[in-house]
Amino acid sequence: MEASWRQVAGGRGRARGRATAVPSSGNGVRLRGAGGGREKRSVDAARPGPSPAGTVAAGTAGGSAGNGPAGSEALRTSVASGENGSHPRLMSQRKFEEIKKANQAAAKKLVEEHFSSSSEDEGDDDFEGKQRKIVANTFITYTTQTDGDTRELERTKQYVNEAFQAGAMTCLICIASVKRNQAVWSCSGCFCIFHMPCIQKWAKDSQFLVSSLTDDDFENRDYPWPCPKCRFEYKRSEMPSRYYCYCGKVEDPPLDPWLVPHSCGQVCEREFKPPCGHKCLLLCHPGPCPPCPKMVTTTCYCKKAKPIPRRCSAKAWSCQLQCGRKLLCGQHKCENPCHAGKSKSQSNLYCFSNVSEKKEKSWDVYVGKTLPCGNHTCEQVCHVGACGECPRSGKRFCPCQKSKFSLPCTEDVPTCGDSCDKVLECGIHRCSQRCHRGPCETCRQEVEKHCRCGKHTKRMPCHKPYLCETKCVKMRDCQKHQCRRKCCPGNCPPCDQNCGRTLGCRNHKCPSVCHRGSCYPCPETVDVKCNCGITKVTVPCGRERTTRPPKCKELCSRPPTCHHTSQEKHRCHFGSCPPCHQPCQKVLEKCGHLCPASCHDQALIKQTGRYQPTGPWEQPSEPAFIQTALPCPPCQVPIPMECLGKHEISPLPCHAVGPYSCKRVCGRTLDCQNHTCMKECHKVTVIDDCTGKNKAGPECLHCEEGCSKSRPLGCPHPCVLPCHPGECPPCMQMVRIKCHCKITSLYVECRKITTADVNEKNLLSCCKNQCPKELPCGHRCKEMCHPGECPFNCNQKVKLRCPCKRIKKDLQCNKVRENQVSIECDATCKEMKRKASEIKEAEAKAALEEEKRRQQAELEAFENRLKGRRKKNRKRDEVAVELSLWQKYKYYLLPVCGVVVVVFAWYITHDVD
Repeated sequence: MEASWRQVAGGRGRARGRATAVPSSGNGVRLRGAGGGREKRSVDAARPGPSPAGTVAAGTAGGSAGNGPAGSEALRTSVASGENGSHPRLMSQRKFEEIKKANQAAAKKLVEEHFSSSSEDEGDDDFEGKQRKIVANTFITYTTQTDGDTRELERTKQYVNEAFQAGAMTCLICIASVKRNQAVWSCSGCFCIFHMPCIQKWAKDSQFLVSSLTDDDFENRDYPWPCPKCRFEYKRSEMPSRYYCYCGKVEDPPLDPWLVPHSCGQVCEREFKPPCGHKCLLLCHPGPCPPCPKMVTTTCYCKKAKPIPRRCSAKAWSCQLQCGRKLLCGQHKCENPCHAGKSKSQSNLYCFSNVSEKKEKSWDVYVGKTLPCGNHTCEQVCHVGACGECPRSGKRFCPCQKSKFSLPCTEDVPTCGDSCDKVLECGIHRCSQRCHRGPCETCRQEVEKHCRCGKHTKRMPCHKPYLCETKCVKMRDCQKHQCRRKCCPGNCPPCDQNCGRTLGCRNHKCPSVCHRGSCYPCPETVDVKCNCGITKVTVPCGRERTTRPPKCKELCSRPPTCHHTSQEKHRCHFGSCPPCHQPCQKVLEKCGHLCPASCHDQALIKQTGRYQPTGPWEQPSEPAFIQTALPCPPCQVPIPMECLGKHEISPLPCHAVGPYSCKRVCGRTLDCQNHTCMKECHKVTVIDDCTGKNKAGPECLHCEEGCSKSRPLGCPHPCVLPCHPGECPPCMQMVRIKCHCKITSLYVECRKITTADVNEKNLLSCCKNQCPKELPCGHRCKEMCHPGECPFNCNQKVKLRCPCKRIKKDLQCNKVRENQVSIECDATCKEMKRKASEIKEAEAKAALEEEKRRQQAELEAFENRLKGRRKKNRKRDEVAVELSLWQKYKYYLLPVCGVVVVVFAWYITHDVD
């Protein structure tokens, strides 16, 4: 039966990341793989670039160029102004600054792309620390039972560490790495981990192959399926269908970065193997459970020694005393030391009784007693009871089993002379010889035989097989080679040729016989070593290209490459050594001080004058860097110096010592006594007089500004004089203002307004005209132009009428508004009101009667329609009703009467007035 893993499509066992070695300027080689994006190696760069030494040198120079604000200001001043400095000195300073900036930018870029920074190292250390913490927490319940003894956890630790390493666990079915977020299944025999879809397909394919090779009812039989690695057989009902953690408690365990991948984080509690009644104390883990660490009190094998406390996993022990248990014979005792298992009396181990010579190194010793016949001895091994009769006594058969003879036990049975007639080896014919001892001869009868493949027949002796010369053309199980066996019966043997395909490691070839599907992973292991070779890690063959070398704790033994006698202590590494951070300490030529900057013997400088591209199609090459020694930066030893304006004394770098400007404002008082010199700190010729040293000198500015003194409150005009000492003259400017009524514009001198009090300002703002504002009553204010609200004392005459508007009188406005006077209606007014009401009542009564007549007419017309139709020739009786004059002309008379009443009322009202 072909294994199902052989049916997997080929090609997936190849290496997914092919490493390429890139030459570098150092002693190491940087390996890059197509799938190795997760792991970066701090090795030599593939192209030239600035080393960390250049970065440190440039950074130190930049950091030490100005020690404090005063130093940086002094440096900028000396470079910008060029006072007391030579031209070559300024050029070297500028060049140094340019080189420093270029080195910093280039080194930062290359460090980000090619070099492993300290943050990455810290991240790796952090990851390893987390991994160690998780492993320690996984084993903590076990170590508390064993007092911290972890010697029996090595195999389990290996499985846990492989679970953390990316790509360490490989599914042997699809030959792909098992990721921590994928559903997996673990074999209970070899603890190998497979992808859940892969193992399900494996189990189904295995059972399908069994069903295709058997004629039995496959559905009714429970054929097992094997583990792809250890061939441990599982029942059909044990086919995995759901994803569980290692201990089987949690289904679909969530991915937790603080737990072992595919673990639930709970206590394992699986039964130990062999079972001892205790359960595993570790947290849910891959691989086998360690030996039971519980302490139990147990005795030795022979039960003679006193019970002592021992580990449950090693509770069986021997006291090394003589066993002393009886053998099967029931007469003798076991002389071996205390041993495990059943007693030797129960293991067919016998004594040496009645044996003249003991056989060394064997317990199967015959008894050797004389049988009752007196001629033979017992040939059985040591046993209990009598040995029995002699096996040659009584009636015995001849060799062909046809005749019986009664002979003494000392004589052999003779042949009977009849034909043998036993079935020969062919199973068809019988032996034709006389009764004989020994085996029968071979069958020599000629028969017509078919060859094994069934294509040819031939007559030949029965004992000879018939094989034709026809070669089988069927494909073997590898589906690559023909059988080519002569006279093949159809059951072609498996292919016996060597596979010879290159394995995924690209280093070895498959040693198995020719097969279908992908090859198994390479079983070889390779040591990945650090640069010095002391520290190493063992990985499967082929993974050394993508495996990061182990971190070595040994110190780097390379000699220093700078002028220092010894380099800084650092661990073993690949590529060039990190930059030297030791102080330069070279003696500077100009001042004799020691250089305090970091070592700059091996700085990386961008190469200039490189080859220019010949056209736009040519890709621009990356910038190249050369390693060279930079000159020592300018001396930064602070030396106290006073500025030009004598404002301060600040320390200046040694290379920039000299008169300098502190960049402050001069601040000396000018001749106007109102302003100070605004020039930058400059040299001042001090004039010895009684005014003090803050007086401006001839080098200071001359005040050319106008007068900026504050004016009197309310005066918006500036002083017309230039900046002067003392008080300013009064302002004679004419100011236009509005009067209180906001109508007339007045022109007044500014000094009068600013010096006047409230009353005077009111008089100045008055236009001497009547106030144009209206009072609340609607009349104009009688007062002269004034500020504020108008007085409410209106004496103008107004007309007041009675309620019916017939009587009217002239009264003062303020009295009318205060409701002090009122006019009531007289008798004439009341009579007019009465007549008007009578006319309205008559009109209302007439309208009501007219409405009743209209409704009566409509009712009579409706009743006539209900009486039915009369004959056409019969005339309908008509009742002529004569209407009155009021009914005929009421619609015309009503409006005329209303108009007459209104005209009459109006005439009466105006006549009274």
